[in-house]
Amino acid sequence: MKILLLGKDGQVGWELQRSLAPLGELVALGSRSESPCGDLGRLDALRATVAAIRPAVIVNAGAYTAVDKAESEPERAHLLNAQAPGVLAEAARDCGALLVHYSTDYVFDGSGTHRWKEGDATGALSVYGRTKLEGERLIVRTHPRHLVFRTSWVYAARGGNFAKTMLRLARERDTLTVVDDQFGAPTGAELLADVTAHAVRACLADPARCGLYHLAAAGETSWHGYARFVLEQALALGVELRAGPDAVRPVPASSFPTAAMRPSNSRLDTSKLQAAFGLVLPPWQQGVSRMLTEALT
Repeated sequence: MKILLLGKDGQVGWELQRSLAPLGELVALGSRSESPCGDLGRLDALRATVAAIRPAVIVNAGAYTAVDKAESEPERAHLLNAQAPGVLAEAARDCGALLVHYSTDYVFDGSGTHRWKEGDATGALSVYGRTKLEGERLIVRTHPRHLVFRTSWVYAARGGNFAKTMLRLARERDTLTVVDDQFGAPTGAELLADVTAHAVRACLADPARCGLYHLAAAGETSWHGYARFVLEQALALGVELRAGPDAVRPVPASSFPTAAMRPSNSRLDTSKLQAAFGLVLPPWQQGVSRMLTEALT
């Protein structure tokens, strides 16, 4: 069985190379891959890539993720986040492949304090959110054999992330200022990749499990609470900091104006996913703690 992975060099794509490898012959492409083409911006070449490889599974981990920049580059964001997934859905349908795609909590307006369910009304606040939502809809409308995972607050041990930024600043400064009125669950790329592999196997055996699911770590916190947890863990691991957890000052998101609006409520209800695939999603603290232990020891 061939598996085509797009976006191999991103946070989730990197972990998917590990988790998908035992399932079959993995063809992993990045945005700079020329032949076969892995560039989501080259729609005809992308379609030709799928036709040539004829995979049983296509996993699209690529996207336009520069949330603020998307406000000034809406055409580019639309190409990568909406048109490309639509083309992949058509190509997957034509060759009979299962299509896996990742979306975001940004499809919602972020109101309230509830956990968003898959069927809740959407209301994206930004170009990024609107283009990701259109990509979802094109996939669902075009090809029934799909897995679309909405997730939030993604981090990975590889590359930069919020936790590493907080650690760097805590070594340099006496106090930190962090937003305390946006809520979600930090979700590791490793968890996303492992759940994806499990779900792919299940859907290949039983296509009735295909569909749209919310996928995030259990629990919730604010960015302020996330920062405090990171510094608490660092101190427990013996890291010297100028600013400890008590030196993290809470402020509203309005203190840090951005080009794109962020949702205040990024809580996702994952009960549908857990019931469909027999999974228990771990608390967000578990993944963050593991990532910090690996990075700091």
